[in-house]
Amino acid sequence: MDVIVDKQLTLQDCNEVLFNGGKLTLADAALARVDASHQFLKKFSKNKLIYGINTGFGPMAQYKISEENANQLQYNLIRSHCSGGGALLEPLYVKALMLARLGSLIQGYSGVHTDTIQLIVDLINKDVYPCIYEHGGVGASGDLVQLAHLALVLIGEGEVTYEGKLQATADVYKKLGIQPLKIYMREGLAILNGTSAMTGIGLVNIIEAKKLLNWSVTLSAMTNEVVEAFDDHYSHELNSVKKHEGQQWVAAMERAILKDSKMIRSRSQHLYQPEKINQEVFEDKVQEYYSLRCVSQVLGPVRDTIQQAEIVLVNELNSVNDNPVIDVANQNIFHGGNFHGDYVSLEMDKLKIAATKLSMLAERQLNYLLNDKLNQKFPPFVNLGVLGFNFGVQGMQFAATSTVAENQTLSYPMYVHSIPNNNDNQDIVSMGCNAANMTRRVVDNSFEVLAIQAVALLQAVDYLKCTDRLSSFTLNMYQKIRAIFPMFVEDRPMYKELKQLKQYLLQQEQILPKLG
Repeated sequence: MDVIVDKQLTLQDCNEVLFNGGKLTLADAALARVDASHQFLKKFSKNKLIYGINTGFGPMAQYKISEENANQLQYNLIRSHCSGGGALLEPLYVKALMLARLGSLIQGYSGVHTDTIQLIVDLINKDVYPCIYEHGGVGASGDLVQLAHLALVLIGEGEVTYEGKLQATADVYKKLGIQPLKIYMREGLAILNGTSAMTGIGLVNIIEAKKLLNWSVTLSAMTNEVVEAFDDHYSHELNSVKKHEGQQWVAAMERAILKDSKMIRSRSQHLYQPEKINQEVFEDKVQEYYSLRCVSQVLGPVRDTIQQAEIVLVNELNSVNDNPVIDVANQNIFHGGNFHGDYVSLEMDKLKIAATKLSMLAERQLNYLLNDKLNQKFPPFVNLGVLGFNFGVQGMQFAATSTVAENQTLSYPMYVHSIPNNNDNQDIVSMGCNAANMTRRVVDNSFEVLAIQAVALLQAVDYLKCTDRLSSFTLNMYQKIRAIFPMFVEDRPMYKELKQLKQYLLQQEQILPKLG
């Protein structure tokens, strides 16, 4: 499905392009805005001192640049800042980065030539991915280093990933009939100055965090189901008196998922009967452990955090985040700091903390299923083989526990980790791209933990032979996952099947029931 690029891009637009193969079409109005900004800049900049047009950059802005060197200045900026290190960003995140840069430039406040946005659209539509590295930006003049690598490819230099191979940009352009971008006035600075690396990565993080939450709600509901928990902790009556939208949504989803389960118990039928009062020790637990009973209270804040992050990141996607701002309407140019990434950095830190808490909940639910002394229902490690001879899910638990521990360490905030640089010109910075990359890793790690939790749950169902008592929703999920990860009794290496299951959880968004 085509996405029309006009003034506002939505998270759904990004999802369509990034995950469903959608192509971009530039609206005439967007082209007109960009052209008007470029034409105004050409006219207005004559006989004026304007940062990045006829001055150096950063702390060297005090040096005037001659008219004959103005275009070369932009090339120098691009080439000098191509100093990225670490791993290459995966194509998905590079495409998101390009979408985010496009979202800013189409606002018509950057003074670039229309060739710039047309070329970015062509690269996205043709699945040409500039080689951009994880390390480099401090998120203050924006993601300077990451975006320099984008700009390098736009001018026809550097390398790209195309058709799954690392290739010289010039060779791919020749093959596809693409003309490199020509520098007109400020194309270098306008591409480098901005928050588009952190924003693009952040948008993917939000899309995947939504999937993560949906799976966590489902697996949490099913965990309550297989241990035959009581139903009042996710009741409307209990949750409606806590005035948080996320908590109420999670509880409503639990009710919808489990509405026709034959395993969930009613407290009034089991513990509110007169004969129960006469017992000195209750066989049934009066209340479940917190990891079962407090799902809506734990995952509710996660949901609210994702919702808030979406609002902030989509606002950033559609914001002018370079410097200076070329304002056609007011016939002026304004210098400032819209490239500063604090909004994105803070939301990414909050999101990674929320995802880490989600993974901690999954690990505790997993531990409950595997510890026979806690659940008093399943064999140790839901081992369907011979106890002592076979090992069940024992080996997988180590992977889940260590991965959650890594998430906890990664959750240290980047937002408050400013280090001045650039000769103290950038004396307070956001570290936004670092925050987005760390969040990316936390979200990815959390899918690994949920995959292991899902395996344990399905083994528990098979031990109980209770598929006929599951809710219709959880039975459907059981059948889909069992097609990927069959029941096991004998010990065997299962890392490949776990990887397949993780990819399934990542790629197939768990579609939750529709609420009333």
